[in-house]
Amino acid sequence: MAAAAGEPEVIRDKAAMRAWSRRRRAEGRTVVLVPTMGFLHEGHLSLVSEAAATAGPIAVVVSIYVNPSQFAPTEDLATYPSDLAGDLRKLASTGAVHAVFNPPDLYVRGGTAVGASAGAAVSCLEAAVGGDGHETWIRVERLEKGLCGSSRPVFFRGVATVVAKLFNIVEPDVAVFGKKDYQQWRLICRMVRDLDFAIEIIGSEIVREADGLAMSSRNVHLSREEREKALSINRSLANARTAALNHSNSASEHIKKQIVQTLTEAGGQVDYVEIVEQESLVPVETIDRPVTICVAAFFGKILAVLVGDSPLEDG
Repeated sequence: MAAAAGEPEVIRDKAAMRAWSRRRRAEGRTVVLVPTMGFLHEGHLSLVSEAAATAGPIAVVVSIYVNPSQFAPTEDLATYPSDLAGDLRKLASTGAVHAVFNPPDLYVRGGTAVGASAGAAVSCLEAAVGGDGHETWIRVERLEKGLCGSSRPVFFRGVATVVAKLFNIVEPDVAVFGKKDYQQWRLICRMVRDLDFAIEIIGSEIVREADGLAMSSRNVHLSREEREKALSINRSLANARTAALNHSNSASEHIKKQIVQTLTEAGGQVDYVEIVEQESLVPVETIDRPVTICVAAFFGKILAVLVGDSPLEDG
């Protein structure tokens, strides 16, 4: 592992970023990308640590870009937290980051606004482009459905498209994603496989606060009371895992109802609770194989998304 020297280089231009990566590769280094939307916390820094553990001489790039195409007009693009100066200090403190890619915009903007089609949700970006503006999107058609995709129909199209753009600009050999956003991680793995990106995708484990709440940039918007209520997600997942391990009831519907009850009693508004096969994300009826429990619930205006690891060992 090669440690970064001093402050990471901040790159804002796409062509300059691509040239930087190609120089590092010409030096015999493996380019490792950690994509983020900024407002970094220890969970993000754990991704940096995962990247830094890549074997051989490496060059670690952290991208900081709030992607407008994954937000619907009713979502929190305008209020998404940001602290670039603080992010750069945190990344410098790791001693492991060589470059930060912080582009002003990754999309070609058009001159004429595009309206929503009847009854369809559109992203903030779609409402802003037109004419010769951005019109190319990547869909991972089956994996983007269900779970977060049910209530956020443009979200994963925006995610897949911006990640593909980052891959084409940074040209990494390895990219690291957090498993907290489990559906997103699986979707990116599938996109990489299907579109023949020569990139190894690493999934990094969930990092939690001392009280058990999964780290998220949006946690800053939770009131103290809402934060306390949000702990019910982790508690419900722990109880579900215990129930499955004890074989008291391995029926998926029974365990899902228990989770919903725990979240509702805590004051959460449940978006979904699903128990799915780990790669296909297909719901299972009985927990008789390795599965992932996926939960999303609103506490106040904040949507908390979390997954539980399989309660059964592989094999």
